[in-house]
Amino acid sequence: MIRFKQLSLFQGSLPLLQGVNQTLYPDQKLGIVGKNGCGKSSLFSMLRAELSPEQGELEFPPKWRISSAKQETPASPLTAVEYVLSGHQEYFDIQQALNLAEQQEDGLAIANQHARLDAINGWSLPATAAKMLTGLSFTEEQMASTVSELSGGWRMRLNLAQALIQPAELLLLDEPTNHLDLEAVLWLESFLRGYDGMLLTISHDRDFLDSFCSHILHFENQGITCYSGNYSQFEKQKNAREILQQAEFEKQQKEIEHLESFINRFKAKASKATQAQSRVKALDKMDKVSAVQIRQKFGFEFKPINKNITELVELNQVQAGYGDTVILQNIVMRIMAGQRIGLLGRNGEGKSTLIKVICGELEKQAGDLTHNKHFRAGYFAQHQVEQLNMDQSPIWHIQSLGDGISEQDARNFLGGFAFNGDKSLDKVQGFSGGEKARLVLAMITWQAPNLMLLDEPTNHFDIEMREALALALQNYDGAVILVAHDKNLLESVVDEFWLVNDGKVAPFKGDLNDYQRWLNDNRWSKEKNSSGHDSNNHDSSQSADNPAGLKSSSGSNSASNSSQNRKEQKRQEAELRKQKAPISNRLKKVDKDMLNLQQEKQSIEEKLADGQIYQEENKDELAITMNRSNEVSQLLDSLEEEWFELTEKLEAFN
Repeated sequence: MIRFKQLSLFQGSLPLLQGVNQTLYPDQKLGIVGKNGCGKSSLFSMLRAELSPEQGELEFPPKWRISSAKQETPASPLTAVEYVLSGHQEYFDIQQALNLAEQQEDGLAIANQHARLDAINGWSLPATAAKMLTGLSFTEEQMASTVSELSGGWRMRLNLAQALIQPAELLLLDEPTNHLDLEAVLWLESFLRGYDGMLLTISHDRDFLDSFCSHILHFENQGITCYSGNYSQFEKQKNAREILQQAEFEKQQKEIEHLESFINRFKAKASKATQAQSRVKALDKMDKVSAVQIRQKFGFEFKPINKNITELVELNQVQAGYGDTVILQNIVMRIMAGQRIGLLGRNGEGKSTLIKVICGELEKQAGDLTHNKHFRAGYFAQHQVEQLNMDQSPIWHIQSLGDGISEQDARNFLGGFAFNGDKSLDKVQGFSGGEKARLVLAMITWQAPNLMLLDEPTNHFDIEMREALALALQNYDGAVILVAHDKNLLESVVDEFWLVNDGKVAPFKGDLNDYQRWLNDNRWSKEKNSSGHDSNNHDSSQSADNPAGLKSSSGSNSASNSSQNRKEQKRQEAELRKQKAPISNRLKKVDKDMLNLQQEKQSIEEKLADGQIYQEENKDELAITMNRSNEVSQLLDSLEEEWFELTEKLEAFN
């Protein structure tokens, strides 16, 4: 388990966390949410021992293996599959030792390393790596490519696969969907649902968090609160808590006002001085309830458009691609005013190519493409962030879109995108990725397009901005063509889907659930082809099974020489198991008791989140529930201490 004990963390002089007490358990899959800069990534740095808290402690078993995706991928001559396998440290160490043993022709060492490889099911790991890469949308050609030949986005997927294949008690994922397409996101959700271990995930994708999370860890007001359930359940619980907190705050404010009024009226009167002083002490001792802080909401909307336009774009037998390479052909498509299209298809099939041809950023190779004379496209893609002037402000960018735009008009408009006050005058150079993306979207919105073409618009947006974009698009009068891995955005905005596959573009009959079934049906044959070998084949000279290029060896000469050693080893192992048995049995009992108490705690939290319990007629039940809540917390604290002690004893044996 992971335990925070009075933990405080600062960024310079700015407090991120103060006096945090929290316990996380090994069976939990936790989504981590909170506004940017609140300390979410800093938690990962502390768990990886890259950062230390200023005060308090962050406890977890010292022998825990922690896996997380690297942020950088240097150029490497390893193939994609080999690079992923290099993330499995034990497999990598065995391969290195096996190479050395074969060079030295040491039969005993070779046999021992083969036994170690069998123990971790190492012969099937190359097939597992290939299956992971297939799930992350790699083609067979890309799997055989070297890391140096792959672009930055594909290298990030390699880092993710490397983290997933590594055995670990704790898996840390920081925005894992940012570089994925919808197909890869759906595969990752399925993988994480079956993940055996503790999982902490930072994400702004609510559907992604809904798909596998058992708990949500919310960073707010320099504290951390753990909620049971997925993101949707967290929202309901949080809203209920805020309603209760605000009611309690208002009630307490009236009490404070009453006390202060008495003190001010009678503190100068000798006959009432003692009573006034007692109220001063009562006021000082009062545990203050803070008011609920309402986060500023994004409030932008698209400008009205000419509703008399019916057809915006017509494509007839259009062919599209780059240079002599054909990506799409025979496209027949009519885009009407008010139409809402979601583009589906694997990465690299041509979704972005289609969008670029429609908006005119890419010239068609053949066929007819006709735009209405009033056609005005709003094209949003991540690469447009690079076209911003880093030395200028958001106001300058809006004013650059036309003549006569006043600073006040630009400032008012930018307020809907959370560029308020001095932020609208700051240089873009210091902005985060999300702020830059918001500015690009603001510039597009200002120009009142009648067709919005959005290519993965949410990569750098937090949950609030994603919801604001969905709401704005729902109220938008124009047409929308959307490519996104955010299922919530697709389901909120899109009325129909088109599938881009095998060089063709055609309507897709079904919803996202049907698309997932289509992917699964098509992935089976893809995975079979990708593995390219029998995973039970133990011939280590096969490069697919053995990226280190090892030679096979029977190790038969070592059998007779090592018989005595194996007997002694078995005797020692039996003795060790005998000593460990009572500790292991007690640890299982503690685990079971903690699980029961966690479930009871969750039930109590849900009860306390229900406003009915705070009614006057339920005050006795409230008192009983609060007392039991305290008892459960104390029992859990005691068992947690014992859990850490038992774990350390077992690790000492190991």
